[in-house]
Amino acid sequence: MQKISIVIPFLNEKENLETLYKKITEVMDREMPDYEIICVDDGSIDGGPEILKNLAARDSRLKIVRFRKNFGQTAAIAAGIRFAAGEVIVPIDADMQNDPADIPKLVRKLDDGYDVVSGWRQDRQDAAVSRKLPSWLANKLISMITKVHLHDYGCTLKAYRAEVIKDIPLYGEMHRFLPAYTAWYGARTTEMPTAHHPRLHGKSKYGISRTFRVVLDLLVVKFLSNYLTKPIHFFGGAGILSLLAGFL
Repeated sequence: MQKISIVIPFLNEKENLETLYKKITEVMDREMPDYEIICVDDGSIDGGPEILKNLAARDSRLKIVRFRKNFGQTAAIAAGIRFAAGEVIVPIDADMQNDPADIPKLVRKLDDGYDVVSGWRQDRQDAAVSRKLPSWLANKLISMITKVHLHDYGCTLKAYRAEVIKDIPLYGEMHRFLPAYTAWYGARTTEMPTAHHPRLHGKSKYGISRTFRVVLDLLVVKFLSNYLTKPIHFFGGAGILSLLAGFL
């Protein structure tokens, strides 16, 4: 049986961490016992890492990666991927809105011949104007530009074969584009509905400003999709135009 690496990026989620750990271990011990949990602390100041230290002292499957300051969710997920030892990597949010019970379902879907299975929060429990509407618009735009059509790029809960994401560099808000990146390299991608719960503890780290950052990163993604393997077509063309302008 393949080993599963569950990656949890978190920032100031003290109230949720122990509950999430218990729910994950309950599900995985029962259904897929060969697993590890990698918690990546993105500069928390609320005492959450101390809770995890106590849990890790009793469970060697729980590993903790700590950043000295806040670098963002993408950097945290990238660190988790780098430290993951499993053949399958499953990122999940720490806010208890994703359901750990969906992890085995996503992993088993890989056995149908897929390399990436993306969670789709069909019944999303978030504010309509500040969260759901910007997300809907972003998903439409990302799907149109990347040509990889998914309903919910923003859902952190996904299952990846480690071999298709280990060598992909991530920065900015690029973690949400991972299904598109992997598809460009030939990965077979699908999505399946997953549960979504209201946030009960802590504060959301998302806001409308993050949508604009995603759009800016999408421009980079568009450039990479068109010119990653032939950058001279872009820079050479720009150089020729500059040369002509200078000559004139």
